[in-house]
Amino acid sequence: MDDKIQSAGAGHNAVRVEDPKGPLATKASFGSDVVAETLRDLDIPYIALNPGASYRGLHDSIVNYLGNKKPEMLLCLHEEHAVHIAQGWAKVTDKAMACAVHSNVGLMHASMAVFNAWCDRKPIVIMGATGHVDAARRRPWIEWIHTSRDQGALVRPYVKWDDQPASPEAAREAVVRAHWIAETVPMGPVYVNLDVGLQEDPLARDLPAMDVKRFGPPVEVAPGEAQVAELKRLIEGARKPVIFYGRCSRAQSAWDARVALAERLGAPVVTDLKTSASFPTEHALHAGAAHMQVEKHVCAIVRDADLILAFDLADLGGFLAGCDGKAPAGKIVHVSLDHRVHNGWSMDHQMLPPVDVFVSADVDLTVKALVKALGAGKKDAWPKEVRPKTELALRAAGEQPLVRDLALALRKSLGKRDLSLLHTSIAWHETWWPIDHPLAYFGGAGGGGLAAGPGVSVGSALALRGSGRFPVAVVGDGDFLMGATVIWTAVHYRIPLMVVISNNASFYNDELHQERVAHTRTRPPENKWIGQKMIDPELDLATIARGQGATGIGPVKTIGELDKAYAEAIAIVEGGGVAVVDVRVVPGYA
Repeated sequence: MDDKIQSAGAGHNAVRVEDPKGPLATKASFGSDVVAETLRDLDIPYIALNPGASYRGLHDSIVNYLGNKKPEMLLCLHEEHAVHIAQGWAKVTDKAMACAVHSNVGLMHASMAVFNAWCDRKPIVIMGATGHVDAARRRPWIEWIHTSRDQGALVRPYVKWDDQPASPEAAREAVVRAHWIAETVPMGPVYVNLDVGLQEDPLARDLPAMDVKRFGPPVEVAPGEAQVAELKRLIEGARKPVIFYGRCSRAQSAWDARVALAERLGAPVVTDLKTSASFPTEHALHAGAAHMQVEKHVCAIVRDADLILAFDLADLGGFLAGCDGKAPAGKIVHVSLDHRVHNGWSMDHQMLPPVDVFVSADVDLTVKALVKALGAGKKDAWPKEVRPKTELALRAAGEQPLVRDLALALRKSLGKRDLSLLHTSIAWHETWWPIDHPLAYFGGAGGGGLAAGPGVSVGSALALRGSGRFPVAVVGDGDFLMGATVIWTAVHYRIPLMVVISNNASFYNDELHQERVAHTRTRPPENKWIGQKMIDPELDLATIARGQGATGIGPVKTIGELDKAYAEAIAIVEGGGVAVVDVRVVPGYA
């Protein structure tokens, strides 16, 4: 990881609000002490959690043995928030932090967030726990219903690995292995389930020291020389190459290499709003981003291309099908390791794409190898028009904002600050907000599960604390309402964050679905709002924020009110606080 990425989260120890009183334990004496020690040795800075009796031993070890330092606890009001915060942290750092969930019931609560992180390919070390596996030792009633025969089965289809170790030695190895697997590309969440007895029984003997760095070696999967030579031949023979950039790292050096490759080829670049920043959107070669529907000018470029270089696009097959409904005529190269985690339970592997050359290798390493093989140089873009010119302006001050107005006014209010857009609503369009840095944008929830936006935004803001970047998130009203109580965690742990709610008072995506069904069946589409709109009474989202100690602003109902509301929120965040702005927008998508 390069220096610029390491600086993200550099100030994470600057604010502490929960310091334990001594005297603290000076040596590992219980199984849970060994687990806590291992998390510390792995340099995991935080563990987000919602407390529970099943891991009370680990809780005590973190507080009364480690002193609540590395990892430091982040109390969450729901298990989903704990996992989403860890997902947000990973979006910024490409590293795993830990979270803990209480027995089977906590894991069931957290399962949707685990699925989001899985689809997002983000590394998380999830610590779980169970009542005594030995039934003779279980407390009556509660410990029976909180014990499962195979608890990991609840999430096994959408984690990379899980384990239920039976001794402190095995638990230490399990945590080290889990961390290693989570951070190995393709990355993803892992789950380690700790028996109460393992945690709470005194150690029979001191364990020998373990150098965890020797048991988590870096795994780099580079393309072979023959593959690089084949790609070079295809590139040099192409007159109309196109590049798709999908999942890739936050490293500045990798970002620079992606830009250099596009410039060397003169290739228009298509990016993906579902994943994090991969290429500067204001660059002359940026053609557009993947949306729910492919835009006409992008379709035309893909249709004309004689070579498509795709770098781990999350849905290459679906994107190509969305262009013309058939495979493009040009040669298709796909560079990805994602096939290594496809398991058949979830359809997150997406449509099978047409591919002429498949390179099973790391995206960053492949791009850098191609830049080196092709040598220096730049070419002009081959399309006459890479993307159509657009004129974007706010509408009249007295109008109710469209989502576009919300975005344009927000970007204007933030001025020349170094910005990190932590999350966006489904209605977003890339032309509203320039992406100019690998930490400028962090994509979506991954699995499309609501309640993710607020949680991942808090986790990303935590990782950015002290980096000098301004953290701002745009979330939908439904997403906010399901994840609203994570705002308390941000306030409590002094994590600066600005959240703008794009509030159309509806689960509007489903209104469109009901409208489509009604038209198909020749039934009245005017009824699409029933069971969708959140009205009568109107929800006061700013009050929900204020009730958790944040500054709640709004509702903002006209474009003319946006500047003042945003200015107030920006001042709060730059002072170290949390601000939530409720903007009532006209329902509609880009």
